[in-house]
Amino acid sequence: MSEKEKTKEAVQEVKKLPETRKEILRRLFLANNLVAEDVFKHAHYTIITRQGIDKIQAAQSIEIRYELAHLSEDHSHCLIKAFGKMGDKIIETYGEATPKNNKNAYTVAMAEKRAMSRIVLKLSGFYANGIFGEDESDDFKR
Repeated sequence: MSEKEKTKEAVQEVKKLPETRKEILRRLFLANNLVAEDVFKHAHYTIITRQGIDKIQAAQSIEIRYELAHLSEDHSHCLIKAFGKMGDKIIETYGEATPKNNKNAYTVAMAEKRAMSRIVLKLSGFYANGIFGEDESDDFKR
């Protein structure tokens, strides 16, 4: 076998290898029209902003339906159940807001934002690659 044929065969073998995490994220960022302003580093995590989440939802045509799973009498504790659909893939997850994880007075809105971030990031493949949404924790703010 000639050197050229060996090189061509080696290239074909490399193409069969699974993508690296960096390659997967690059593909996801490009497919969802994300730009540098849509993400930031926080401690050990990469965080996608609210605007980035909205871009992903639009680019992937993700449909979300919400249910109020729990709201305390004083409205300080809220649990929202979200159902998300992207193509044939359907998942459910939760968003919660309590005085322990939320400094805002609007717990229902925060729980909904957290549920939305989780649904979008899970369905689109970002969650599986260690990316979180800005709304998921008060600690994730810039």
